Amino acid sequence: MIIEPAPVTNADSDDVLGIDPFLFGFGFAADGTATPLKWEDVISGDLAAYSRVWLHLNRLSRQAQGWLYRKSGIDKVAVQSLLQEETRPRSTRHGNGFLINLRGVNLNAGAALEDMIALRMWASEGMLITLRSRRVQAARDVEALIKAGETPASTGSLLAALANALTDRMEPEIATFDEHCDGYEDDILDPEIRLGRATLSEFRRKVLALRRYIVPQREALAQLVREGSAAGFFTDTDVLYLRESVDRVTRLAEDLDAIRERSIVLQEQVMEERSDMMNQRLFVLSILSAVFLPISFVTGLFGVNVGGIPGVDSPMAFAILVGSLALATGIMLAIFRWRRWI
Repeated sequence: MIIEPAPVTNADSDDVLGIDPFLFGFGFAADGTATPLKWEDVISGDLAAYSRVWLHLNRLSRQAQGWLYRKSGIDKVAVQSLLQEETRPRSTRHGNGFLINLRGVNLNAGAALEDMIALRMWASEGMLITLRSRRVQAARDVEALIKAGETPASTGSLLAALANALTDRMEPEIATFDEHCDGYEDDILDPEIRLGRATLSEFRRKVLALRRYIVPQREALAQLVREGSAAGFFTDTDVLYLRESVDRVTRLAEDLDAIRERSIVLQEQVMEERSDMMNQRLFVLSILSAVFLPISFVTGLFGVNVGGIPGVDSPMAFAILVGSLALATGIMLAIFRWRRWI
């Protein structure tokens, strides 16, 4: 449910939640020159001076929500989609623009990597609005490129740059998961290391959490390429870069599938090793029980308190009994060895 937005003002401190609405933004002239923007430029209506703009806003800010509802020119349905709490990667054409939700790995300090962060976007011919609730490093990467003079030639090019930046941030992290899986395989082969089931279960949970968003992100990017190309929103170069992003995300999804399968095999191997160890211990106990069964029978028989027990009056009876039991034990062990049970 969307909170009723606050009135739009030019003071960040007027935000009800105390959150800065504006993170950064650029206005692009017809010749491609990029000019950094301020929140005052956004709410004053000065954006019309630029051929296209990119605004990166804080989704949690009431000021940003108010501007989106009242002054952005985006219809209410699209704004609600941009501000909803839970999202999955998707790309949908809406009127003269596109609603796009993508995810990036969480590289913020103290955060779980697999807790992927949503980057919501509204893209039209002359405007790109991106929203996030937590810092998305990929957006800062593209900001750095623009400040370095590498300005995307169109909104489509800017979208392609963001998609590539998100993928660039994912690749080394998923490669780390692959390395962890290799390490677990080495641990299983090392007899001195005991790998706990909880370790592999937690590892699989992280892999599945990443896969949950990366697989639909592949479909979202593929749909964006199809619909954007059909609408003439992307140039041939943009399509080439976006298809490269689709291919890379597809490969990442396949890598996660392979890592998940390997973790399942590793967990099954750990279970098998524990089962084998338990069976070996039970086998030893069974052998001991079989060896001592006749001894227990004889000692129990000679321990009854009734008359007629042989050897009661013989001083050699105990030695003969012990020797007989030792001989019986040796014969049983020989039989077990001959049958290859031990």
